[in-house]
This record gives sequence, structure tokens and C-alpha cells, in this order.
Amino acid sequence: MKQENIRNVAIIAHVDHGKTTLVDRLLWASHVFRDNQQVEERVLDSNDQERERGITILSKNISITYKDVKINVIDTPGHADFGGEVERVLNMADGALLIVDAYEGPKPQTRFVLSHALERGLRIVVVVNKIDRPNADPEGAVDKVFDLMVELGATDEQLDFPVVYASAVNGYARLSPDDDNMDMVPLLDTILQEVPCPDVDPTAPLALQVSTVDHSSYEGRIGVGRLHSGTIHEKEQVLVVKPDGAERTAQIRKVYTFENLGKAEVPEAAAGDIVAVIGIEDADIGDIITDPNAPQTMDPIAVEEPTMAIVFEASTSPLVGREGDIVGARQLKERLLREKESNISMRINELEDKSGIEVAGRGVLHLSVLMETMRREGFEFQVGRPRVVYKMEGGQKLEPIEEATVDVPNDYAGKAIEVMGTAGGIMEDMASDESMTHLTFRIPTRGTMGLKTRILNATHGEAVLFHHFKEYGPYSGEMMGRKNGGMIAMSTGKAVAYALDTLQERGRLFVGPGDECYEGMIVGESAKEGDMVVNVEKTKNLGNQRSSSADKAIQLTPPVTFTLEEALEYIEDDELVEVTPQSIRLRKRLLSATDRKKAAKR
Repeated sequence: MKQENIRNVAIIAHVDHGKTTLVDRLLWASHVFRDNQQVEERVLDSNDQERERGITILSKNISITYKDVKINVIDTPGHADFGGEVERVLNMADGALLIVDAYEGPKPQTRFVLSHALERGLRIVVVVNKIDRPNADPEGAVDKVFDLMVELGATDEQLDFPVVYASAVNGYARLSPDDDNMDMVPLLDTILQEVPCPDVDPTAPLALQVSTVDHSSYEGRIGVGRLHSGTIHEKEQVLVVKPDGAERTAQIRKVYTFENLGKAEVPEAAAGDIVAVIGIEDADIGDIITDPNAPQTMDPIAVEEPTMAIVFEASTSPLVGREGDIVGARQLKERLLREKESNISMRINELEDKSGIEVAGRGVLHLSVLMETMRREGFEFQVGRPRVVYKMEGGQKLEPIEEATVDVPNDYAGKAIEVMGTAGGIMEDMASDESMTHLTFRIPTRGTMGLKTRILNATHGEAVLFHHFKEYGPYSGEMMGRKNGGMIAMSTGKAVAYALDTLQERGRLFVGPGDECYEGMIVGESAKEGDMVVNVEKTKNLGNQRSSSADKAIQLTPPVTFTLEEALEYIEDDELVEVTPQSIRLRKRLLSATDRKKAAKR
């Protein structure tokens, strides 16, 4: 039976191709907001960091109603570090909007999500966005999408895809780039015509598979998924079948469907709709909620394994507690275990010796988003260098391998290849046009640490680098760490301009005059190999004679400031990043120079 009044659509787009802005325009077009209502732009990027970074971090569900049809829109992250969300949420969709930039065409991360959508047999509607750009080439973008879909093995039916041309910023969609339509109606009509409605049986036994998990401090775990068959009622007794085959009964306390930007509690929901259920205490990805009298079976959902881990510890810095309110190890542990409740794509466990909590995720960005959230909540903590998660298989050590793509101007292609080679990258493909070279590499995840900065430096900021996890492969041997040593402060106190003036001749500084420093803190990078202990508090000796250089003004180069990702990629194994609400500091694990010498002799 076809549920004609429902459409389930996922949105696939590369970072910054206008996905969230397009959803804003669809919400306006379906009159979710009043005409005079003040609404922030990019309403789906509800999280502060999503707004600041301009990326989607969490998959979200909303719905819009158009011509009495409910369109469930499933937002998917465009960044590969959050790919853990993507594969699961595609389970809930029957079709997908593939948004591509009219100038850039499909990009590497579009490829990653699109391949999964094609495997699932979803109906693809191509939306060529930003057709108002001066250098836009909408027809060229469509040709590139066609070539990509052929390469990914799309069926003849999938290759006969409908195309809508849009400018999300200006709020219009068109069936031809040259017509003069100025609203979003053609896109909404295309969704109703092209995306198949769910073909399900509301009278069959209940079958719901949990695709994403939310957490509420009031209600506990919330399982979200598509109702594949049957009808679900509140207060209903159900059977929960875990991915490992374990079964138990539970009662559904509440049933929600998605309405506009929020959830609406309903007494029952029928097959084909996307629902959120409360009452399954340990709801997890892949759980099947079914009728106890006629249990249904469904294909399992794979949750990707994390590839990078980092250890969180309570801060042992001499400056602890000056900038943050929450500094205790117990509070840190409680906060991270709370994160474990709702963040399924991370693995969070306490170390055996209780010295810290190990958090494993899909990449440095994935881990740094959690750290940034915690520092904004007032936490102070320290983290070690990220390490990749190895596997042993048949006595062989395996490490995560990524596929990296670099788009670089032809003049700098040689430099980019050289940098990738030093990071352990093996070139698999190279294609050039008049101005740009497209390079594809196979590279160990270890080699991607700090790679973006090195590529940008080598290509004068012109290269664009993306990488995502591909597979586990044989361990490729030791890799060279950072060449330059650090400047390590010898005492605790404030940095003085006079001391920094002499130090800046010997390398790059990370602190400015007046910054609080402490023994063992990394205050700069030496131009040579090996660490150098320095005095940042040194002041000028004042005699009773005037010297010819006495009045020379000190001119300091502005210090290097690190983002969280840059700091994590910069440090070595014997170093830590100290994270507070106001500062990101680098330090040695052993603060005392004497302790470091003893450790080096061992």
C-alpha cells in the first residue's frame, strides 16, 4: 500500500554548497514561519559551532507540509568526520536531493554519501545551487554529476535523474536556468513527482529500526527511525531485538512524529513515517522494535568503527582553576559518560588505571568539536596527542587508511605531491585541466595529522584538501614526527617583551607580552631540532649610564595562535594540550626539566 501523503527525503551536499540555506527557503515556502516572523538564517544549524564553522555536525529531522503531503527532510552532515551519521540516516529515506555548486560541481565528500545513496537504490533529484554566481556553469555541473554517477555504478533508471536549478540565497528554484521563476515551488513539485512515496503495509506486524539516537535529560534515550510496517501506539508492549540477537520486552511510553522544526506527540503513527519513541531504556543503533507475537527481521545497520582516539585527563597545570569553573576529574568523567549516552559514533571508556577517559572518534575535527563544546560549558582539562586505532587480524597489524583528494593549481601540483609523499601518501590518480590538477592519494590516517597546514603552506594557500576513511590496511612503518624542537619556559610568571624580543630571533613564539606562563609550558618553536629551555621573564639590567641603544623600541612579531585542531596535530607524544574556556596552551607532560632528563635516560 502506498502512503501517498508522505515523502521521506535525505539531503546530500558537500560542505558549503548551500544545503542548510536551501532548507531555510523550503521552510519559508511551505509557510512554517509567519510572514513577519524574525528567523535566524541557517535555522537547521542550531548548534553554535555549526554556525561558526559553517558545517552540519548532527543529522536532524524536520518536516514540511506542501499540498497536503508531509515531506520528512533528513539533513545529513557533509563532512567525512561525521560520516557516521550519514549511512544510517539514509535508511529512513526513499529519495535524496543531491545539492551541487553550479561552479564547483560534485566534490569528494559528495561522492562518499552519494555512493551509499545509490547502493540503497534511492531516487536522486539533482539540485544545481548558486546559479546566480558570476562564474556559474549549471550545465557543466550536471555533466559532472552524470559522470560521477556512472563511475559509482548507478543504474540506467538512476541516471535518468531530474534536475532543478536554484539560488537558495535568493530563494528561487527553476526547471531551466534561464526561466524567470522567483519562488521554490518547482523544487517542491519535483519532490512530490519524483521521490517515491513509502510502499508499506500499516496493517502488518510492527517493524521499526532505530537509525539515530537522541537523549533527553527528562525522558532518557529517544530512538528515531522509520516505521517499515504496522502501526505503533503509545503504551504498547513491544519486543526489542538487539543487533546481536538478544531480545527483551519494553513498553512504548510516548510516540512522536516530526512536525516543522520540532516533534509532535501522537497517540499512534502508521508505517512510512519517521518517528521518535520513548520508553526503550537502552535504545541503540540497529535495534528492531517489533510485535512480540509476530517478530519481524531486518538487515543490521553497521556503525563505523572510530579510527582515532584521544585521552582526556583532569588538568594538572599550575594555572588550573583560573579560567574554568569545572576542573575535577570526577566531573570530567561524568560529562564524558553523559556524552556516551547520545553520541553513538564515539567510543568513550575509562582507562584501566583510572588516569583518564579515552574518547575515540572519526578524526581530529570530530574530537575537537566535543572539546570545544566542553570548554564552552566551563570545563578545564588536558588531552594528549591523538593516536590512531590499530587492529590485529591474523597476526598482522592493520591501521586505518584514508582516501585523500587534493585540488591544486597546476603550478603547485609538484609541491603538493611532495608534501603528500612525505606524509606516507601514495598517488592513485591525477587529472589536469587548463588551471587545476586533481590528485587522489591513499594515505595512512597517521599521515593526515597536520597535513592541511603543510599543504596550504607549500601551495601558498591555494590547495583544497579532503580526506575520508577508506579501509584498514597493513601497517606502513614508523613516520617522522615534528622536526623542530620547542621553546620550553623555565619558570612560572608573565612573559616580558624584552625576553621575547631576543627569543623571536631563534624561532616562532606562541605567547605575547603579559601572557601567563609556567615551567614546562611550550612558549614557542625553535628553528632547530631539540627542545630549548628559555627564560620568558628576563628583564633588562638597568645601570646608571645611558647607552646608545637604550631607547630602541622593541618590535615583536604577533605570536602564533592555535585552533584546537591545529594544537592537537602539532604536539608530540610527550606533550599535552591544556584546554580552558579562554585559552589553548601547549605544555610538556613532565613540567620539570630535571624529570624530563631522567625520563630521557630511561
